[in-house]
Amino acid sequence: MSTTIWIILAGGLLTYLTRIGGHIVLSRFERIHPRVEAGLNAVPAAVLTTLVAPAAMNGGPAELAALGAGVLVSFWAGGMMTVFLTAAAVLIVLRNIGI
Repeated sequence: MSTTIWIILAGGLLTYLTRIGGHIVLSRFERIHPRVEAGLNAVPAAVLTTLVAPAAMNGGPAELAALGAGVLVSFWAGGMMTVFLTAAAVLIVLRNIGI
């Protein structure tokens, strides 16, 4: 097999092991400490911030318009999937028309 295939397989295996490892460790506790639970609840927002912040700081007009559309939709619709799909659609359209 090529090196690329081995890298993909190793990456997939390591990703699986880290995910299942966290589940196994947390399932051993009867009750999770409130601070740990608060930290785990903050993970999705932290990940989203790491994805959005570079585009907001270094992006062009298309990225900023998509970010703005996502913010506006979040106030009206509220659902995370709706926000994501709207921002992605705005970004795709604006990039395809050359903005």
